[in-house]
Amino acid sequence: MSGSEPRGTAPDGASVASVGRWVGSAVKEVVLVLVMAMVLSFVVKTWLLQAFFIPSGSMENTLQVGDRVVVSKLTPTPVDLKRGDVVVFEDPGGWLDTGVPPAERTGVGKVVHDALVFVGLLPSESEDHLIKRVIGLPGDHVVCCDAQRRLTINGTAINEPYVHEGDVPSSMAFDITVPSGRIWVMGDHRSDSEDSRFHDPSGKGTEGSVPIDRVTGRAIAIVWPFPRFGWLSDYQAAFADVPPAGAGP
Repeated sequence: MSGSEPRGTAPDGASVASVGRWVGSAVKEVVLVLVMAMVLSFVVKTWLLQAFFIPSGSMENTLQVGDRVVVSKLTPTPVDLKRGDVVVFEDPGGWLDTGVPPAERTGVGKVVHDALVFVGLLPSESEDHLIKRVIGLPGDHVVCCDAQRRLTINGTAINEPYVHEGDVPSSMAFDITVPSGRIWVMGDHRSDSEDSRFHDPSGKGTEGSVPIDRVTGRAIAIVWPFPRFGWLSDYQAAFADVPPAGAGP
């Protein structure tokens, strides 16, 4: 038997090669699945849905600090905006306090965080977005307030069940007509929301209203924390009697 190969060498070698091929195939499949998942997440974030983090109390009690909401990017196109919609929009200019720089992430943590936000797996913490409720659409005549301290839209008073308990509809009087291509927005926590009212020095609605092309989308649900999970109402019943723009007195 001198000079013979030890028994079992060939089968063992074949087994190792087989395992190697299996591992290589499995790794390729995992990488492919991850790449497809990231591409799908990016497509969803870009054209369909995006998550946002709520940093302030301007929409309490509808939204709380720390809530994560999902925003449908099908609004304002192809789905039209409606009075009562809760919308996320880019700062029209000078609405946000930029005096305090945001906390900076560094190193690997920053790379991982930015990548997950990029593909839509983490909510955006963008410092240039706000979230408010649509009160007036283009052409609407919005006034605060009538004798019962209610807002009126196109001459019709509205009752607002979403306004923070204890708040009045507005502590500021205004009488504006929403310009074409823009919306008038207000926070649900009226005493803690620097919204359209506070950014309209002319009192005509031109500066305080938000260009529709700045709207990122409509917030449709709270997804975190889990005990607060639920759909966000647009309270259409509150606006049901409001006539179209230009039809009121």
